[in-house]
Amino acid sequence: MYAVVKTGGKQYKVVVGEKLKVEQIAADIDSQIVLNEVLMVANGDAVTIGTPVVAGAAIKATVVSHGRGEKVRIFKMRRRKHYQKHGGHRQNYTEIRIDSIDA
Repeated sequence: MYAVVKTGGKQYKVVVGEKLKVEQIAADIDSQIVLNEVLMVANGDAVTIGTPVVAGAAIKATVVSHGRGEKVRIFKMRRRKHYQKHGGHRQNYTEIRIDSIDA
């Protein structure tokens, strides 16, 4: 059984027991969260697709940790103009563990 859930503007295929890193969620470590925007649920050959979400479906997950991703280097340059600009970005994330898929 798996589901497709939307969180943080992105879509993820989730399976029970799986850990994944999503956009930062304001929740404490070891707390339970519920993801309500379930776009699709598949149980064997039975597939339920929402319009746009599946009614009554929810994903229960546990917050494992918070962190920051790898640094993305940003370098801008204009040739022959003596212009160079350096920058960087580290995105915050929340690691969650999928506990159950309720359809």
